[in-house]
Amino acid sequence: MPDKAWTLAELAELSGARLHGDPDCLIEGVGSLDEARPGQISFLASRRFRPYLADTRASAVILAPQFVDACPCNALVHDNPSLAYALIAARLCPEPMPAPGVHPSAVVDPDAEIDPGARIEAHCTIGAGVRIAAGVWIGPNCVIADDCELGEDSRLVASVTLGRGTRLGRRCLIHPGAVLGADGFGLANDQGRWVKIPQLGRVVLGDDVEVGACTTIDRGALKDTVLHDGVKLDNQIQIGHNVEVGAHTAMASGVGVSGSTRIGAHCTLAGAAGLAGHLELADGVHISGLTAVTRSIKEPGVYTSTVPAVPHAVWGRNFARIKQLDELFRRVKALEKALAEADAKEPD
Repeated sequence: MPDKAWTLAELAELSGARLHGDPDCLIEGVGSLDEARPGQISFLASRRFRPYLADTRASAVILAPQFVDACPCNALVHDNPSLAYALIAARLCPEPMPAPGVHPSAVVDPDAEIDPGARIEAHCTIGAGVRIAAGVWIGPNCVIADDCELGEDSRLVASVTLGRGTRLGRRCLIHPGAVLGADGFGLANDQGRWVKIPQLGRVVLGDDVEVGACTTIDRGALKDTVLHDGVKLDNQIQIGHNVEVGAHTAMASGVGVSGSTRIGAHCTLAGAAGLAGHLELADGVHISGLTAVTRSIKEPGVYTSTVPAVPHAVWGRNFARIKQLDELFRRVKALEKALAEADAKEPD
């Protein structure tokens, strides 16, 4: 719950929205259009939820300009309602920061440097040479290996593992079960036997990076694996060794990025997309869900290789025809050759 109520005028200034209605209306929480009660603010970001607008009991609604005439209550009008809602919800429902200090059950190496303003919760392990800045919040059961650095106001929610030498910038958020800095999949083959290649790089995150639950980011083999400022990763993503991800790129759940691939800034990778190794994606590339990327992409744009679901019988017929494509191609080439030869024999 918020520790105070905010006027609509204050929330409009915070979000950059245009106020329609009572500037002194007090807002103390958020709610969905169909469940909000007086004193709460809701938002309408999609036409699908328009039917709920007329009957909402919210004191105010954040919405796009095309919906303002249909709004039965106060409104904050914004061209990007989701952005306005994000800013307002963060102000109304801040994450409470517990009191700083180190829990008695935490195991902290004497060589670690922990700012007095940091919070270390129960059963954490902090290795030698670790440096933890002010405002860092490390939840229970986290393991911070030797020589890691955590920037100001970063948070590890719970059961997070940071491998040796991992670097986090400021205001990073790492969700439960994430592993940053495990060894990459580096192996050499010796006459059928796999020999491990030492993984000597680090994982380095810029400022404002978010890593989802159970996501893994492998350390580099020689160079570092690097995620630049503002990168956002969903749950259960695999980032291979030596990968570089440009600023403000976002990836949805299930994405897999193979080693030594470089992804540009402001890219998006939808769910279960897969990238082969040693590729490059330009800035502003958007990969659709389930798409397999096997070659570098040099130009910005949307790229898709998925096959939408169809009834099984239709898929069976289509697949049978796919298997005939090679023979059909050969027949077409033969016909083209025959026609060309026939044309060549005709008199001018």
